[in-house]
Amino acid sequence: MIMTTKIPALLSTLFLIVFFSSCKKDFTEINTDPSSFTSASDGSLFNAVISSLQLGWNEQFYINNEILYKQSQLAALTKEGWGNFTLGTEEIWSNYYGSLPEIRELEKRFSAYSESPGVLNMKAMLKITMAMKTFHVTDLFGDIPFSQAGYGFQNLEYLRPKFDKQRDIYLSLLENLKWADETIDESAPLVEPYKSFVVFDKLFNGDMKKWRKLANSLRLRHAMRMSEKEPVIAGQIIKEIIEENRPVFVGYDFAASKLESACLWPAAVGFKNESLSWSFREHKNLRMGTNIWHRLSENENPDGTGIFDPRAYIFFETNNASQWKPYPQNPDASTPSEGGIPYDSHRDQTGSFNIKGETCKYSPFNYFIIDDENYMPIIIITGAEVHFIKAEAWFRGIGVGVDKEMADNEYMNGINASVEWWMSVAKNSKLPLSGMTFPEMIPIPEDLNASSVLVHYGSWMAKTEEEKLEFIYTQWMVDAFRQPWEAYALVRRTGKTPREGLPIAHFRLPYPPSEVEYNAANTAEAIARQGGDAPGNKIWWTP
Repeated sequence: MIMTTKIPALLSTLFLIVFFSSCKKDFTEINTDPSSFTSASDGSLFNAVISSLQLGWNEQFYINNEILYKQSQLAALTKEGWGNFTLGTEEIWSNYYGSLPEIRELEKRFSAYSESPGVLNMKAMLKITMAMKTFHVTDLFGDIPFSQAGYGFQNLEYLRPKFDKQRDIYLSLLENLKWADETIDESAPLVEPYKSFVVFDKLFNGDMKKWRKLANSLRLRHAMRMSEKEPVIAGQIIKEIIEENRPVFVGYDFAASKLESACLWPAAVGFKNESLSWSFREHKNLRMGTNIWHRLSENENPDGTGIFDPRAYIFFETNNASQWKPYPQNPDASTPSEGGIPYDSHRDQTGSFNIKGETCKYSPFNYFIIDDENYMPIIIITGAEVHFIKAEAWFRGIGVGVDKEMADNEYMNGINASVEWWMSVAKNSKLPLSGMTFPEMIPIPEDLNASSVLVHYGSWMAKTEEEKLEFIYTQWMVDAFRQPWEAYALVRRTGKTPREGLPIAHFRLPYPPSEVEYNAANTAEAIARQGGDAPGNKIWWTP
């Protein structure tokens, strides 16, 4: 069971306020002294940081569902009814800067300990977690407060921290991840303070090999992300990881299925992911779009006979008339309006599952993927994504020599891993109230598997070398279906993911109004340095 305290979701400027006043939504409460960190153990502080990897309620509603799914074209919006995206940006900001005091406190404590393999492992775990959280925020906003952030409770001088350049943040985090990989001792003796600390590791239960894999998988992801702007540095990182065979998550190893990943699995770590179903039930407007439908089916047959990718059955459902019908990615005035109740809680009752409302004319997201609050994971990174990154590296010669055969092997491993990983998730999915399982409610045709995907998206099906690269990006995008922020990054970086209509013109989120108001001078400087604060202003690594 994850236990955590909650820092108030405000700004980095409020770090002196009560830090342990309440528990995070869905996590078991732990009573602590509200005036000091001293009553919280190292492990409980780290636990609080890990718990903050949960997606925020407003982040999912206003950012993921209203903006990122549309911009990545992983889905289609039937109606843009929620313009108040600042509720989402405020939550992302406050989640990050609300957890930084805990991180800084742990850094301070660790620096005072006598150095030992266990303490070094603790430092590495914290650096990796810090990198995960920081990359997520900087990839959405660009320049952010970093080097001075989180120290307000230690030094009043940093109550209004400066904004670091995104490039500097990237290089610092990538160096920290390298340090973590090289420093972690997988056989460190379980002695204090390490012994008590690893009990709170709800990602990998103290498996340090997996922490190394996470560090290097993140290095690959973000080195590739900055490869257009820093090709030499990015290439060196990718070359080191691949040629030195540094540990990374593996989805598929030739014919052997590994399906490794880093995820928060709600039931396994002791919380119910209620925010997921809430964000869809209240938002209502996401449906399967024509763009992704054309990556999953070879024709428009509403009976689904054109579907070749089993992930279609995992990601989406038929409409209320039991037909597969995508909503136009770029609707016009003649497009029929959409309604229905496909995301309402009544469907988690025996006999009511197929009631989606007569006005549900288009295919909604699969109910299991949005209502399973116990067994549907919050994904950090999977072995499938690592394979796609390697495929691009070999195909384009980034950090390694161009090797189309190696690229093809990694690409096929990526497809095999993605399809099998998602089918495994679906197999174990269960609704929280009725207990109905995915397999009993939504049988996937037996002839659909990774092989049926490769029949359509195997590299040998591509007519040109350019199309082969586009295939890699297509399958990478499909795999990121429940990580719209990652698909959004892929679209912005490459411009080669499948797309209907105009090229993407949305590249960042504007800074939250509260930061603009309170940290005015530093925010204004960062905005001027980046050329503006509008979505059309590109962040540093965007070509």
